[in-house]
Amino acid sequence: MPKVVDPRLRRRELAEAVWRVVRRDGLEHASVRNVAREAGLSMGSLRHYFASQSQLMTFALRMVIEGIEQRIAALAPDGDPSDRAARVLAELLPLDDQRRAENEVWLAFTARAMTDPELRALRDEGYDALRAVCRGLVTELIDPARDPDREAARLHALLDGLAVHAAMRPDVDTPDVMRTVIADHLAELRAPRADTVPTRRNRS
Repeated sequence: MPKVVDPRLRRRELAEAVWRVVRRDGLEHASVRNVAREAGLSMGSLRHYFASQSQLMTFALRMVIEGIEQRIAALAPDGDPSDRAARVLAELLPLDDQRRAENEVWLAFTARAMTDPELRALRDEGYDALRAVCRGLVTELIDPARDPDREAARLHALLDGLAVHAAMRPDVDTPDVMRTVIADHLAELRAPRADTVPTRRNRS
C-alpha cells in the first residue's frame, strides 16, 4: 500500500530544506536539485509540490512571515503595554535557534528580492506588516505630543539594525544585548518629550 503523504507537511519540510541550504551554503546554492537532495527526495518528487524554483523560494520566505505572525498572535493581549511590547519585539529578533534561522533566511532573500518580483512583493508585505506592528506598539506607549509615525519608523529601524548586527556578529550582539537595547528604547518611548517637561525657575 503506498504511503500517504500530507502535502502541507511535505511543503514545510521542503521549505525547511531550503532554509538549511541557504544558511549552510548560501542562497545561490538553493537550486531545485540541491534542495531535493537536502530533503531526501528526487527532483520529480519536489516538482510535484512546487512547479518552479521561484514558487519554492516564495513559500520558504512566506513561512518565515507566518511563523512570526503565529507566535505574536499566541501572546497574551493583556498586561502592561511595555511588557507586551517587549514580548512582541522578542519574537521579531534572533534570540534563539528558530528565530536566528528565520533572520538569516530573511536577510538572504532580501537581496534576491531586488530581481524577483514575487519575492519583492512578499518582502514588501513583510516590511509593511512589521511597520504596522511597530506603530501599534508605540501608539500605546508614547506621550501624545510625539509623532507615532516617526516613532514607528525609529523602532522599525532599530529592529532591522539589531537583526543585521546579530547576523553579522552574534558574539557581540547577543540576545542579552538585544534585550537590553529594546528595554532601553521602550523606557525612552514612555518618557515625556524633553521639550514638554516643565523646568524649574530659579527663585530670586
